[in-house]
Amino acid sequence: MEDLNADFSRQPSAVKNATDRLRAAGLGAFFRPTQLFDVGLTRDQLPALVRRGLVERVSRGLYRVADAAPTENYSLAMACARVPNSIVCLLSALRVHGIGSQAPAQVWLGIPHKARSPRLSGVKLRIVRFSAAAWTFGVKQIEFEGVAARITSPARTVADCFRLERLVGPEVAIEALRDALRRRLVTIAELARVEEVLPSRRLRAQLDLQSI
Repeated sequence: MEDLNADFSRQPSAVKNATDRLRAAGLGAFFRPTQLFDVGLTRDQLPALVRRGLVERVSRGLYRVADAAPTENYSLAMACARVPNSIVCLLSALRVHGIGSQAPAQVWLGIPHKARSPRLSGVKLRIVRFSAAAWTFGVKQIEFEGVAARITSPARTVADCFRLERLVGPEVAIEALRDALRRRLVTIAELARVEEVLPSRRLRAQLDLQSI
């Protein structure tokens, strides 16, 4: 195997070989150094690829192929990689769960109440503040393009649309509720449980109507 740590100008084939392997490996836009061995590369070659601009360091232990074509979840993966202590929520969570018709231009992220607001180049964020039970209840693990992340569950997401109706609008909340129930992505019991922990009079009123 050619030494990528040597002068690139004298080894163009080594560069092409490495990048071709990354593209052909099906790793997705994002990858971790431990995955390099599976495609015939080594961790020692990674710094040279970064210096060359062929690979970008996204965060500690996470990299991406610089010219990888963006995917549907690219913005979510990038946002969660650079804001690891966050929760995908509200409109972004609705889209991931396939609830309603929302296609947000921003990535909606929940962060701790007192945390500093993150700023990312190339990714538009909509930040929501969570604290106490809202930070942990109804939150589950997920991955986007291999990036570990957290997201509100379908029931928690629908409930949040009512709790935080001022942010998303009443039409979005009603659509989310009806669509999630119609497609059996949530149940009345699940929503009632969320409402007990994270009260919302608007959601409670809708659940009472559904029970009649």
